[in-house]
Amino acid sequence: MRGYYFITDASLSRAGNLSDVKAAVAAGVKVVQYREKQADARKMYEEALKLRKICKHITFLVNDRVDLALAVDADGVHLGQDDLPYAVARKLLGPQKIIGITVHTVEEARQAQKLGADYLGVSPIFATHTKSDAGEPKGVALIKQIRKQVSIPIIAIGGITLANAGEVIRAGADGLCAISAVVTKGDVKTEIKKFQRLFR
Repeated sequence: MRGYYFITDASLSRAGNLSDVKAAVAAGVKVVQYREKQADARKMYEEALKLRKICKHITFLVNDRVDLALAVDADGVHLGQDDLPYAVARKLLGPQKIIGITVHTVEEARQAQKLGADYLGVSPIFATHTKSDAGEPKGVALIKQIRKQVSIPIIAIGGITLANAGEVIRAGADGLCAISAVVTKGDVKTEIKKFQRLFR
């Protein structure tokens, strides 16, 4: 989980999800999460199948949708606080699949680890425009607090740029996602590599 964690965003992307994910894989990303809020189920299934093939040698996760993750044999899912409960998702997916959980507080982080989550998505660290319901930014202090309480990987998300990524890593994040800082640019691979270098 260490390094840049890639999440698709078709509404922001200049080149489209397929192109972005190919670029992410080429940049050495180890985890890709397919997140799609606008498309219908069939279109999502068809796109997820294509992305699964591109990600055959890395971890491929689906946001929210356990049914879609199962349908395309993804490596797991990422769940928000309002998605299916962890226990239900685990029952459907089985013991081998990865389940990540988004958390906004130390208590949610401790609870997620206790339930058995494989990693945490901690958000939003800074103000973000890519997720309308993200809530108030928490700052890197939240990463530091959660790092003291949990042993599973922490992925930081929300308003992260090259300018503030260093402090996110120093605060204890194992990985980070910066969607708009990457997919809105002309060369996605080059932009991701800039973030990857920060983890060396």
